[in-house]
Amino acid sequence: MKTTLDCPCGTRVVGKDEDELVEKTQAHLREKHPDLDYGRDEILFIAF
Repeated sequence: MKTTLDCPCGTRVVGKDEDELVEKTQAHLREKHPDLDYGRDEILFIAF
């Protein structure tokens, strides 16, 4: 299960499970990178 993602901006996003990681990553993207739109599969592909 992947629960961590390092954004290129330097922010580390951590979730308790993959669902939470996707939610938190999408929230980070909306707040800090509104021009980017990644789906669940893309987020989990770059997560670890």
